[in-house]
Parts: sequence; structure tokens; C-alpha cells
Amino acid sequence: MAELQAATQGKRLTGEQVLFLLCLLALTALAWLMLLQMARDMSAPGGMADAAMAGMLMPWSLTDALLMFAMWAVMMVGMMLPSALPMLLIYQQMLRKRMPAPQRHLALLLFCSAYGLVWTGFALGATALQWALEQLALLSPGMRSSSTALGAGLLLVAGVYQWLPSKAVCLEHCRGPLHFLLGYWRPGVLGGWRMGLAHGAYCLGCCWALMGLLFVVGVMNLLWVAVIGAFILLEKNLPQGLWLSRICGLLLLGWSLWLLLG
Repeated sequence: MAELQAATQGKRLTGEQVLFLLCLLALTALAWLMLLQMARDMSAPGGMADAAMAGMLMPWSLTDALLMFAMWAVMMVGMMLPSALPMLLIYQQMLRKRMPAPQRHLALLLFCSAYGLVWTGFALGATALQWALEQLALLSPGMRSSSTALGAGLLLVAGVYQWLPSKAVCLEHCRGPLHFLLGYWRPGVLGGWRMGLAHGAYCLGCCWALMGLLFVVGVMNLLWVAVIGAFILLEKNLPQGLWLSRICGLLLLGWSLWLLLG
């Protein structure tokens, strides 16, 4: 949280900032509680896991599709919101110096909504991909790859992407909230919406390949969901984040090779 500390050093958080931070933390906790409940429901006797083993989920019903979409959307909140906290808090602080209360509250709401919209779109795409993989019988009942080639391919893509310039560019924008806000500042209430979309796009560009690993380790394997979310938080906030990202890429490439040879 170096950027956040630099921007707030020597100052106490205002009551407004504390309230906003508590709301974000509560939303993150709520997302994880919902994920735990969804995991229990899916693994309970007669749940979706049992139905999948019995071959009852082909094709998906509308209820199944909505449940999977909700699962992905909630998962994105639980995984991505912690790493977005510095950006949101610094943006709120900058708004306090530039707008009166009603307008800045709306601008902040639009920024958060636009950021969430980007990840909601990703959740929709992930749901469609999961449906396609299940139609091709490439996912197990535990919602993980049942194909060595698919698993190795996803690991290879994620490992290579960690070393590409596009990953470095997106990560740099995510690692420097203050730099992003100063470089992409848009005035007015609608500026919050445009900036939220821009930040969401960079964040998606940084993390989409890592999210694909969930199809390797299990979409509802909450331990791995937490591990990937924690890694994203670290690579965005540690000073050595870029090299941490590249070391992770090497490990993913080694894992891919191990799967193929094994």
C-alpha cells in the first residue's frame, strides 16, 4: 500500500474516508461469505456437483447459467476489490480537493460502478467459456480441466503472458494509482465513469490470464481463489511486483511442462 501511504502520510483519514474503507472491506467480506455458501451448496448432497457426476447438467438450464454467472461475479469482487483499495481511496481523496460533496460522491460511485462493470463483463465471458468447456466435456464435476492439453495450455498462456510487454504496461498502471489518476484525470462527475472504465481495462489486462488458472485448479477451489487473489494484491503493491510477476510466469511455464511430460 505504498502509494496510499505516500498520499496520506502526515494526515489522518477523515470520517468520510474511514466510512468508505469500511464499506469496501465489508463488501469484500460479504463476497467471501457468499462464495463459501455457494461452495457448500454445490458440494452438498443433491447439489450441482452430484448432478454433474450423474450427467444432469447437459445442457445448462437458465438457473444454472445465472448461478454460474453470479458465482463468477461475486468471485471477481472477492479477488479484485482488495487490490483496488489504494486506487479507490486515493481517488476519493483527490475528489475532496476538487468537488463539493454531492458531486464527488456521485463521481466516486460512477468510478466504482465502471470498474465493477468491466469485471462483470469478464464474469459473463468466463461463464460462457465454462459452458463451452462443459459442452465439450473438458471440465470435471469439480469444474477443473479434465484435459491435460487444456490445463497445460492455460498454464502456458498465463506463464508467457507474465513476461509480455502488455502485462508490464497494465501492471505499471495498476501499481501506480496516483500516477494513473494524474495521467488520466477527467473532470466532472462523468469523469469518474470514464476513469473507472480505463482503470478497469488496465486491471483486466493485468489479471485475465491468471483468472484462467481457475479452470486448471478448480473454479470453486476457494483455497486457490484466495491464493490467486493474494498474488494479485502482492504484485500490484510490492516494490518488486514486476519481478514477482515474472517469477510466477516461470513457475507456470514449469508447471505446464510438468503436466505435459507427466
